Amino acid sequence: MTLRILGVVLALAVTAGTASANCLGTGAFQTCSDSYGSTYTVNRLGNTTQMQGYNAQTGSSWSQQSTTMGNTTQHFGTTNGQNWNMQQTVTPYGQTYSGTNSQGGSFFKTCDSFGNCY
Repeated sequence: MTLRILGVVLALAVTAGTASANCLGTGAFQTCSDSYGSTYTVNRLGNTTQMQGYNAQTGSSWSQQSTTMGNTTQHFGTTNGQNWNMQQTVTPYGQTYSGTNSQGGSFFKTCDSFGNCY
């Protein structure tokens, strides 16, 4: 499912339910946990961010590395040992997403600046 990848990519921006994350560390390295018992680490170095996490509700583990060059960000990761990748490009009208999900399926999605995705 294509939204599964977007969910992982946005995991740090959106918290499920009423859980709130508590983080310790600096801007370069943080360890975070939420009220559900999920944990993740964030390591930032230049234009690259590496994350690793554990979802206590599902028992799943995940990792992600994101590197930004100009208006394009390459995301690579694993979900329960299954690889996925995504390229995210910011355009004047919104963003495009393309890649391969953790089940091996390819996807392409365009979202306008209002949040409508096609």
